[in-house]
Amino acid sequence: MQLRAEEISQIIKQQIKQIKGAPSVTETGTVLTVGDGIARVHGLTKAMSGELVEFEVPGGEHGHESIMGLVLNLEADNVGCALFGEGSLIVEGTKVKRTGRIMDVAVGDAMLGRVVNALGQPIDGKGPIETDQRRRVEVKAPGI
Repeated sequence: MQLRAEEISQIIKQQIKQIKGAPSVTETGTVLTVGDGIARVHGLTKAMSGELVEFEVPGGEHGHESIMGLVLNLEADNVGCALFGEGSLIVEGTKVKRTGRIMDVAVGDAMLGRVVNALGQPIDGKGPIETDQRRRVEVKAPGI
């Protein structure tokens, strides 16, 4: 049985109509070099200084997990990212994607007495931090 071009076109149109939700576009890049907790990444041309990025490394329940990084250096052909995790898992060619989010942490009374990591995630075993207040990490200090 041979399909004609019109039949193929009709099948594709039907499949497109069945897609639910809006498509999303994410800028991705690849690691050029990594060392001393810093990764050089090519391809993140629209990254912002202070933005969080995700490094996709093997492992986890879906075959991969993420290590977060913070964009510090913006250069013409690459960006420098500080790593918030095990740097030995990140190698040349590792995929990196932008989050579009400038680094911020939870603030308020819910933070009192809690132990958190560099990303503001609780590591004290007391469950999630219940607050809707957040503040950027990199802000201008108040005047004296």
